[in-house]
Amino acid sequence: MNTEIKTPVINLNNLSEKDLRAELVKRQNAKADIKATLEELKSESIPLYFDELKKWSDEGVRIKSHIFKEIKSMLEMKLEAYSEKTDQKSHTFTTKEGTSIIIGYNENAGYTDDVFIGVAKVKSFINSLISDKKTAGLVNQINRLLRPDKKGNLDPKRVLELKQMANEYNDIGLIEGVEIIENAYNPKLSSWYIKASFKNNVGIEQNLPLSMSSIPFPENFDLSFLLPQDDATE
Repeated sequence: MNTEIKTPVINLNNLSEKDLRAELVKRQNAKADIKATLEELKSESIPLYFDELKKWSDEGVRIKSHIFKEIKSMLEMKLEAYSEKTDQKSHTFTTKEGTSIIIGYNENAGYTDDVFIGVAKVKSFINSLISDKKTAGLVNQINRLLRPDKKGNLDPKRVLELKQMANEYNDIGLIEGVEIIENAYNPKLSSWYIKASFKNNVGIEQNLPLSMSSIPFPENFDLSFLLPQDDATE
C-alpha cells in the first residue's frame, strides 16, 4: 500500500496578494532547504566516492606497471628468438587458448613549423598547374591530400600518397616540398595502453573491458624498451 502523502497543487491565481507572497516565500525556503541538504550530502559523499576511485586508480598503476615489467622479459625473448628488431608501436602475446594481451603506445600526429614551407612549395606547384580541366582534377587531388585534420595537422598517410604522386609527376619543386613535409613530421607520444581479449565458450573473441590509457606509471618508470631504438644508441 502506497502511503505517500501528495502535496496539494496550489493555483497561484486564486490566492490573495498576501497569501501569494506567503506561498512564494514558502517555496523559496523549501528550495533553500533542498540546496542546503544537497551541499551537506555532497560534503559527506563525494570525498568517500573520490577515495574509492583513488584506490582503484592506485591499484591500476600497480597492475599496469607489473604487467609491463613482466612482459618486458617476454618481449626480449621474442626479439632474441626471431633475431629482428622492429619499430612497431604495439606487441601482442596470445596463448593457444586464445587469451591475448596487447601492450603499446599511442602517438598524436604533429609537425614542426618547417611543414608550412613544404606546403607552400606544393601550393606553388599547384598554382602552376591551373590551366585546363585536365589539370583541375590533379589540383583537387593534391588539395585533398593537403587537407588538415581537426587539430590542424596533415595526415601522414595522405603525405605518403602525395609522395607517390610527386615521384610519378617528377617535378623538382613538388618533390622538394613533399620531402620538407616528411622531414617536418614530429609525432608526440600520448599514452601507454594495455588491451586484453579472450575467446568465450563458443569461440568468439571478446575484449576485456579496460581503460588504462589514462592511468600513469610511477615516477621514473622505465619504458624505453618499447620505443624505437636508433642504431647509434644500441
